[in-house]
Amino acid sequence: MYNLETLKELALTVPEYNSIVDKLEREPNELELGLFGALWSEHCGYKHTKKLLRNIKSTSKLTITNAGEENAGAINIGDGKAIVMKIESHNHPSAIEPYEGAATGIGGIVRDIFAMGARPIALLNSLRFSNLENVKNLEIAKGVVRGISGYGNCLGIPNIGGECFFDSCYESNPLVNAMCVGIVDTDKILSAKAEKPGDLLLLVGAETGRDGIHGASGLASQNFEETTELRSAVQVGNPFLEKLLIEACLEISSLKGLVGMQDCGAAGITSAAIEMAKRSNLGISIDVSKVPTREKMMTPYEIMLSESQERMLLAVTPNEEKEIFEVFDKWDLKCAIIGEFIEGNDASVYNKNNLLSKTPINILTEAPEYDLEKIIVDFKPKKHSFTLEKKYISFEKQIIDKYLNKIINSNNIVSKKSIFQKYDHHVQTNTVIEPGQDAAVIRIKGTEKMLLFSCDGNSRYCHVDPKTGAEISIAEACRNVSVMGGNPIAITDGLNFGDPTTPRGAYELIETFKGFSTACEKFDIPIISGNASLFNEGHDSSIYPTPIIGVMGIMNNKNKIPSLGFDKIGDSVGLLGKKFWGSTKGLSGSEFQNIISNNSKGELSFDIDYEIVLQKQIRTLVDNNLLESAHDTSLGGIIVALIKACNFNNLGVEINKLLPEDWAPAMFGEDQSRVIFSFQSKNKGKISKVLAGFDWEEIGIVTSKDIIFKNITFETDNLLKSYNKGFSTKL
Repeated sequence: MYNLETLKELALTVPEYNSIVDKLEREPNELELGLFGALWSEHCGYKHTKKLLRNIKSTSKLTITNAGEENAGAINIGDGKAIVMKIESHNHPSAIEPYEGAATGIGGIVRDIFAMGARPIALLNSLRFSNLENVKNLEIAKGVVRGISGYGNCLGIPNIGGECFFDSCYESNPLVNAMCVGIVDTDKILSAKAEKPGDLLLLVGAETGRDGIHGASGLASQNFEETTELRSAVQVGNPFLEKLLIEACLEISSLKGLVGMQDCGAAGITSAAIEMAKRSNLGISIDVSKVPTREKMMTPYEIMLSESQERMLLAVTPNEEKEIFEVFDKWDLKCAIIGEFIEGNDASVYNKNNLLSKTPINILTEAPEYDLEKIIVDFKPKKHSFTLEKKYISFEKQIIDKYLNKIINSNNIVSKKSIFQKYDHHVQTNTVIEPGQDAAVIRIKGTEKMLLFSCDGNSRYCHVDPKTGAEISIAEACRNVSVMGGNPIAITDGLNFGDPTTPRGAYELIETFKGFSTACEKFDIPIISGNASLFNEGHDSSIYPTPIIGVMGIMNNKNKIPSLGFDKIGDSVGLLGKKFWGSTKGLSGSEFQNIISNNSKGELSFDIDYEIVLQKQIRTLVDNNLLESAHDTSLGGIIVALIKACNFNNLGVEINKLLPEDWAPAMFGEDQSRVIFSFQSKNKGKISKVLAGFDWEEIGIVTSKDIIFKNITFETDNLLKSYNKGFSTKL
């Protein structure tokens, strides 16, 4: 029996260790225990989410791969082309070493894409930080942004979009979710497996070092403790080497000798090689003495568990490797045969002729599967009501202006230009719509298609009500695509949660998946790939449940894409949705509520069936080229949507309504299923015909400046200045 400290380092519990002994019918040796720690980690084994994932819609008539069976998900877009995409997190590494943690997060997700033979064509990211007034938080945020730009810009892949959000719940655990998109011919998609016994296992790329050991188990699969020295578990990246690796791997992808390709990422050679063997229904034999190393006297344990970056594993037909070696030599990349696939079910690790371990693959890869329902048997979540204080109902211009200024100066509302201007978003010359709008748009050369991408997720809603919050997260990400004319066809998700072994943590996961299930079925959209990052907890707190939704949409390149903001003076302004003014329920989990109470509570209201019809209607308007601009009303409410629309071309708007006495929910309520749009007045009849029987109204006209209601005016000069100056502290 190993001591508890060793098991903790590997994120294995005593019952799990006893299970290993029972399955092996013996004690594991040190190397074998390390293999189990990696493969049974939350990061690799999905112990607390596997059961939930099985109940989520993951296929459609367009899907090519099965979720979880390949490095990323692939979906058919026609013209013989497929899009490959995935989102992954690098949260704990970014908390410890922000630059390297974020940089290697980019490197890892890119490798997942070209491992399938797809050329990476776009990056997006979703970031979560705490208060920037705190020096440590500011340095983490700066380091993460530098890491993303420092690595991603070197690869020649445009960073086309994303989002950034701030809340005190991320004080100990910043979230860094990176999404990558690639394109490949449908008949050239590579799988991460071998074909038959005798196929060779090749390792190509960087030499193996001691960085990243226990990253998957020690860092990504248990609660983060600041007192633990984990810097050695954070990998160090080399983007220039990865660029060579991309080009070389894509070049060999059409060679007859290449059978399969796998990113060597979390848990290093252990996970990559053994999971390849499992997919192939074969065994694997590895000789660690054949692995090129950059440090002296590395042990077999270190070699097998190192998470050194910029490495790929290849399955190659025997006697066909010469041409592959020549390509890698041309690109000045090290390549070595480190093993072969064999008959049977064993993973054998040798050091030259010395057998170090021989372990059944089915035991190594069948991590325990926990039933979260058992954890929440007696758990009853507390409901916290929310009542608006009288001072927020009193209609006084001075008070209203005070909170409007607080909202527009919030780090969650202001322009994120200071972040995305650090990213290259025009390399490859496919970017049609840059970062900063509801969704990013790229063209697919040689076709009549454009693709739209959005990353979204509101953790405050999920804290108030995980199920409804999850539905809203999917709906809003899809709405970001729909308001620009795209038809949402696929999702990749990043699941960022706290400790699933606690009743609260288990409840949040279960309810989130219920929301996912409902939304995916209603929208008829599959989740084709993703990543789960659990145990995002520090000493004192857990993050709010933060599911990040990456959505891909598709549209014809003949359609005019509406801008986010008003285009010209004299255009009419319309509202698509149930009500112009929301209810107090719209303040639950809102930015306004957080500003006045530093909390998120209350009750959410969301009609998903109505939302689906609304998105179909807005897409129809775009298909008919009837809109000049369109923007959904979400974070910050209608007033923030109007400010952003005015900011686009430094214009104003005159609204033909009175601002009601209960101004707070009217201005700042984040009620769902509403879109502000502008149009040429001559098209009103056509718009009315398209929207016949659905809720919409003409609410005003675009002017030269200011936001004017019938009973109050908000001067836009200072509001737009505040919005554009960016974060409260330079990021």
